[in-house]
Amino acid sequence: MAASRRQPTLLEAVFPILFLIVLLVINIWIFGTDGLSGSNQMVLVISSAVAGLVAIFRLKIKWENLQDGIVNSISSAMSSILILLLIGALAGTWLLSGIVPAMIYYGLQILNPTIFLIAACIVSAIVSVATGSSWTTVATVGVALLGIGKALGFSEGIIAGAIISGAYFGDKMSPLSDTTNLAPAMAGTDLFTHIRHMTKTTVPSILITLVIFGVIGLTTGAEGSVSQVEEISAVILDNFNINGWLFIVPVLVLVMIVKKIPAVPALLAGALLGGVFAVIFQPQVIGLIANEIGVSYTYESYKAVMMALYGEISIHTDNEVVNELLVTGGMSGMLNTIWLIVCAMIFGGIMEESGMLRVLAEAIIEKVHSVGSLIASTAATCVFFNVTTSDQYLAILVPGRMYADIYRKRGLKGENLSRTLEDSATVTSVLIPWNTCGATQASVLGVATLTYAPYCFFNIISPFMTVLFGYFKFGLTYYTEEEMNEIKKELAV
Repeated sequence: MAASRRQPTLLEAVFPILFLIVLLVINIWIFGTDGLSGSNQMVLVISSAVAGLVAIFRLKIKWENLQDGIVNSISSAMSSILILLLIGALAGTWLLSGIVPAMIYYGLQILNPTIFLIAACIVSAIVSVATGSSWTTVATVGVALLGIGKALGFSEGIIAGAIISGAYFGDKMSPLSDTTNLAPAMAGTDLFTHIRHMTKTTVPSILITLVIFGVIGLTTGAEGSVSQVEEISAVILDNFNINGWLFIVPVLVLVMIVKKIPAVPALLAGALLGGVFAVIFQPQVIGLIANEIGVSYTYESYKAVMMALYGEISIHTDNEVVNELLVTGGMSGMLNTIWLIVCAMIFGGIMEESGMLRVLAEAIIEKVHSVGSLIASTAATCVFFNVTTSDQYLAILVPGRMYADIYRKRGLKGENLSRTLEDSATVTSVLIPWNTCGATQASVLGVATLTYAPYCFFNIISPFMTVLFGYFKFGLTYYTEEEMNEIKKELAV
């Protein structure tokens, strides 16, 4: 069947991509940062229809074959969808149990005026790892840190650069982050392998960043008050029972990751243990969330834990910054991201089944003569999509689908691609003024994108670090000869 098909021309293959880019640019112009709420998903569906029309009327491919391609494409992302749902549940019970507040509380304690920029970067990283969201970190702790830094005498561009550098480090490395789950789903690897592989490029990048901020901080020598941080810490202590026992749960999850226990059972265990610790350590929070009077604690506990697992919960305090931080969406909070993944896999399934992705990949691979140039091309493509589509998710999704088979043909495992996607797509989105990330952070912090961008050292260093590792062949993983033989048979079908 495949042999009777006409191979798409380069123009036919690139047309749906160009259509997607143009429609996304229009979409971002109209909907702005609300694009993820549904309009971006519809753009992907409409672009899928355009790709389908090209496949059916130009390439004479039957709809049944395209439908099979869509089903296979969505099926390949099902494990990631399950993981996303469990991450939503875990985030809910970890907030309810006080685990996330404890991480934030102890992270704020390391803030020291003499090394403010380093501390701001580290605090932002800790909070972002705990919450899985750079946006939440910047909008809450980041806003507080910006006020403190300005009081200490630092310029707002440098402060914002330190905050964003730390926040995006945490966003990359947190198993709670949607982009950290999206990248391995597109590249064909698993979450924990992806995170372990990212440490090879991400840790050197953040260490260099901290050194740079340390030099700037020492030469500036600013001093001042940390009253805002103390206020946030006090509010957390007033509303939660903060103690070291809470860290047993994240430590156990970390041990399971190290022991290479599959992500689904590890995250499910972490979510359920979070619920148990909530019942033990946070009776006042249980009562607040359950909002029941005159019932047993068992009843309240069951209701509150279930609410944390499946839906949105929030802790209301007298501090607006803390209120923004102590909110989570549970499993339901992941549905927009899952919706986006499904729509992207529909587009990718049609492009792949029709052979259009293969034509695009072959056009690129003709210009690629080494592993280094392949990784550099991937990084450049991700940045290109960040600039043109104004959306970090699309900058991961489309290149991920485009390059997956190329990496496999070169003998490179999926984690090499997923790491490159995050090292280039996730972190550079915030550097572009018209990207949803750049526009959002500029608005939240009140600092223009081009003002803070030169000081986002982690975000600038990361794509160069991944390209450098590619050219020098550091930290790469390869398929065995037996695995390559199986891949060749699979690709030949």
